[in-house]
Amino acid sequence: MTNVTSAKSARRPHHWRRDLVELAALFTAVAVADALANLIAHGPDGAFLLVASAVALIATATFHTWWARRHGHAPPASGDNGPPVSAPATAPDGREEAAPEETALWRMRTTVRDEPGSLAALCVTFATHRVDILTLQTHPLADGTVDEFLLRAPASLQAKDLTREVSAAGGSSTWIERADAHDLVDTPTRVLGLATRTALDAAELPLALRQLLGRCTIHSRPAGSAGGRAADGDGPEGDCEGEGIDGRDGTEMRLRDPHGGSITIERPYLSFTPTEFARARALVELDTRLGPRIPRSQDVLTLPQGEEITVRRADADDLDAALAMHGRCTPRTLDLRYHGPVGDADRYLTHLLSPRFGRTLAVQTASGRLVALGHLLWDGDETEVALIVEDDWQRRGIGSELLRRLVALAVEARSGSVYAVTQASNTGMVAAMRDLGLPLDYQIDEGTLVITARLEPTALGALPPYEDSGLFDPSTP
Repeated sequence: MTNVTSAKSARRPHHWRRDLVELAALFTAVAVADALANLIAHGPDGAFLLVASAVALIATATFHTWWARRHGHAPPASGDNGPPVSAPATAPDGREEAAPEETALWRMRTTVRDEPGSLAALCVTFATHRVDILTLQTHPLADGTVDEFLLRAPASLQAKDLTREVSAAGGSSTWIERADAHDLVDTPTRVLGLATRTALDAAELPLALRQLLGRCTIHSRPAGSAGGRAADGDGPEGDCEGEGIDGRDGTEMRLRDPHGGSITIERPYLSFTPTEFARARALVELDTRLGPRIPRSQDVLTLPQGEEITVRRADADDLDAALAMHGRCTPRTLDLRYHGPVGDADRYLTHLLSPRFGRTLAVQTASGRLVALGHLLWDGDETEVALIVEDDWQRRGIGSELLRRLVALAVEARSGSVYAVTQASNTGMVAAMRDLGLPLDYQIDEGTLVITARLEPTALGALPPYEDSGLFDPSTP
């Protein structure tokens, strides 16, 4: 405000000078006009010149009015008082670009020679086809470099066309697939998030490895099994024969399991790189240092009949309580759950309660007795759900509540679907799957029923909150 006021004050003493200049200019113009009028009027053709001048002035005014009306809606030029008009966008070859078009996200990997200019050639190819590089990672190899891109390309550009252009620019062993919004998170942030989830829950390690490495199959072999025992001199009992990348074309990775044995990761469609191996081993080492752990949160719920139950995570510490629950279950209940000899049911529990193979929810009564278990099991790219409820506690909605919570865990793990293997006569499990309100697929083979629920984003809203399911009255633990 001070600067504006002082500027106005500085111009006030010069107002009278400007008025004098304008008045002098007016007198001069009148004198010149009078001289010209006298000269023309007293000349031999004075009258004719005056009439011709008047006609020329009228014609000029008429033309100016017509021109202004015709071009009155045109945008102002850069030198006018209005905002400057920017020139149309042009492509590198000088052609005017079209309006913005629909785009698609792609993840691409290609191997280039480890020499100056190899990456620049790829970038020029992308720019020529209006492909935007959102992220770039480099994976150094002994004889080259694997460049991993997240690209935003015109939707009209097909994967085969993009691969062909990259090959022409010097890329080899090119792999490409559609990406989604999750891939927009940069790699350091994503790795830190996976490390945090692994630190909080031991069951997150297989999920973290899968999200880190993409679509892959993870096998965990316990100590003493084939492939899980160390060779002489390679390390303590329970270590794998050796860590590293193996298999045809480097599509298999072996890591030492923190709980003994080995972890084998297979990705047939894409070779592993040393950088990916280092990241995976860092996650496994973090899990080893932290030791066994599960979240200790729990929910206390009230059944319609008035009894209170607690739903919590379970692990190997619950083995004895789970074995006792098996002893109280009828052979029919065990057969519906395990689909085999009743004697095998107890042997399955060690595997089911291990966080290495999935997550387990347990239901216990106010007295602390375990009465139900729900399992979410990692099965390669798929996810299995399984339930068992003690006979005296069936038909109370416990199974439906456990299934709803397991599906929520599957959604959190970004599973595309969950499936349940049961018998066609198990009406309770069939009803619980239907109550989810999700799209279901059924496959029946010799009395064995496989029900698959697709976890579509639009269908997940059909899952009611626990307190709205009508089965339980949750209260504060």
